[in-house]
Amino acid sequence: MTIKSFLSWGFLAISLGLNAQQKDTLIVYPDLQEVHINALRATPQTPMSYSNIGAQQLDEQNLGQDIPYMLSLTPSVVTTSDAGAGIGYTGFRVRGSDPTRINVTIDGIPLNDPESQGVWWVNMPDFTSSVEDIQIQRGVGTSTNGAGAFGASINLKTQTLRAKPYATTSNTIGSYSTLKNNVEFGTGLLADKFTVDGRLSRISSDGYIDRATSNLKSLYLSGAYYGTDEVLKLSLISGKEKTYQAWNGVPLSYLDDDSLRTYNYYTYENETDNYWQDHYVLNYNKQLANSGTFNLGLHFTHGEGYYEQYKNGQDFADYGLNNVIVGNDTLTETDLIRRKWLDNDFYGAVFSYNNRKDKLDYTLGGGWNTYEGRHYGVVRWAEYASNSQIDHIYYDNDGIKTDFNLYAKGHYQYSDDVTVYADLQHRQIYYSFLGKDENGAERNDTVNFEFFNPKFGAYYQIDNKSSAFASFAIANREPNRSDFVESSPNSRPLHETLYDTEVGYKMEGSNFAFSATAYYMIYENQLILTGKINDVGAYTRENVDYSERKGIELEAGVKINPKWSWSANATFSENTIAHYTEYVDNWNTWGQESKSYSNTSIAFSPDMIWASQLDYQFKDNVEVQFISKYVDEQFIDNTSSDERKLDAYLVHHARLIWDIESELFKSARLSLQVNNLLDEKYVNNAWVYRFKSDGYDPRPDDPYVTANSEGGYDMAGYFPQAKRNFLIGLSLGF
Repeated sequence: MTIKSFLSWGFLAISLGLNAQQKDTLIVYPDLQEVHINALRATPQTPMSYSNIGAQQLDEQNLGQDIPYMLSLTPSVVTTSDAGAGIGYTGFRVRGSDPTRINVTIDGIPLNDPESQGVWWVNMPDFTSSVEDIQIQRGVGTSTNGAGAFGASINLKTQTLRAKPYATTSNTIGSYSTLKNNVEFGTGLLADKFTVDGRLSRISSDGYIDRATSNLKSLYLSGAYYGTDEVLKLSLISGKEKTYQAWNGVPLSYLDDDSLRTYNYYTYENETDNYWQDHYVLNYNKQLANSGTFNLGLHFTHGEGYYEQYKNGQDFADYGLNNVIVGNDTLTETDLIRRKWLDNDFYGAVFSYNNRKDKLDYTLGGGWNTYEGRHYGVVRWAEYASNSQIDHIYYDNDGIKTDFNLYAKGHYQYSDDVTVYADLQHRQIYYSFLGKDENGAERNDTVNFEFFNPKFGAYYQIDNKSSAFASFAIANREPNRSDFVESSPNSRPLHETLYDTEVGYKMEGSNFAFSATAYYMIYENQLILTGKINDVGAYTRENVDYSERKGIELEAGVKINPKWSWSANATFSENTIAHYTEYVDNWNTWGQESKSYSNTSIAFSPDMIWASQLDYQFKDNVEVQFISKYVDEQFIDNTSSDERKLDAYLVHHARLIWDIESELFKSARLSLQVNNLLDEKYVNNAWVYRFKSDGYDPRPDDPYVTANSEGGYDMAGYFPQAKRNFLIGLSLGF
């Protein structure tokens, strides 16, 4: 039996017997299982900007859309969906930072893919149904496990102990043939020591974009043992997805035509992405005799899948195949169907120790994690087979990455009003991969990084209603897989460094709350796409010496009267690169032309974002919510050109929540959500490739290419979001 299969079966066997979720607690140490999670979280005295999303907010929003849409109303967040309706491939940015710069953990366990450093929420459908709450830390945040945080950290906590047996089913129908069904169950406490909880879910949708279908399935199973001074919890999180690709976007000229707005470039019937992933997590929490707590988490994840593509006019040489001779003719290319595979394992351990001595509340922690990923491609079919067989492997390479970190953090009560904070992290990365030399030939390569990430701050309790904080943090982050494998040692980029300064103020009253956070984030050697082709012929990211994000985040909430309440937030920012050189391909010379810019805007970084939610309690069991989200214009590259930008948009949504009184069910809720209430046409994501060519004439059969005012052409795809649509949900509890 292989190590992989042994761990899989072993973890599954234990999970069938143990694991938990937490509410009406009947044991001596009910909060033990949360201590390990809190080691990574900010508290009210932690000097940083953060938001908490509780169970009630998640329940109100959870009609089948992915996690990014659960975060969309928090400050500085912009969400997007390839299929246009929030199901399938979705993503988000925080303060303009993309998902590869946002650290994500579940119960303290790192979730980011170590090589790409991103998180693919499509692999975890309906995970919101198993989440108790979410904390979003903006900026560098506290020390955490896994990928470096360069824009935010997201910490998800799965459901805690529910001492009584329960069963619920949640079902949603909606526009674009959207359908969600799930069943959740729990045994409650058995013999005052054990619990078993679980969830089965499926979600399907045709998507707003043509053929952008999603077929998603997931499983959550957990079991726990609760002792008087310890908790042992084991969880299985499993997801399987099949989505039709909508990655190419829609041509610019199609966006204003309702009949073309949902255009999908892909027409091959099996142009799909297929992936399945299993997470096994074992958490142990122990209350020690000296009032300290010790926490240990072991995890193992196996993921496997592929995306299939129909490709025409492919050179035999690119697939390691011989040219085909037919009579006197030599064929050098063929149409074919290929699959690009990823087969990966991720495993490791994280730990923390927390204690309080007099005025010092401190945590020591860290983690060791290893990723093993095999990347390979196969040819499934070819019009001219040449010397290939079915599933001919045309590339095959492995990546192994080990991440080790130690941190020490603490709050010291300097006086009755002042708390000082320090957080020191040491992180080491070892990565081996199949790269290239300066001639483009393959070579086995290894890179090592060693980072020191300090954070300092102070919290001041001004009076019983108001407080302030100030902090300074340094974070370092390594390049991702493509930066390494598509470069030689001579052209390999440097790691990035972020210097984050933040100052905040908060005021809270009985019916009113307000906070403001000013931030100044300076990036040294930030990695961005410039269009430059490096020495191995690849478009990879380059370091820019100096760039910065500075802004202010405002939040406010008011209870107007017993029936009306209102909450809102807004971010005003400037996001610039001091000096930037763009490279544009010249198809006439097969070279590149360059152009330099000063103080240009960072792509996908709007200057203003705001969100608003107005609640009306129609009856004790009926609530109506009116929600608005505004995102200012944003550029899709770093040239600040009006020809390559997304227009500002303001979108309104409405939600009705009716908690039905029933003698048959323990709980019953009917929800109606109307998205994009006023039928706004808007786009929130795009891509662009630029080139010059004297003889090029854009044709109707090449709609992605348009001429620009700079004597060249833009090839671009845009991602329009759904017009007015609805979701209706019914949840029943037993």
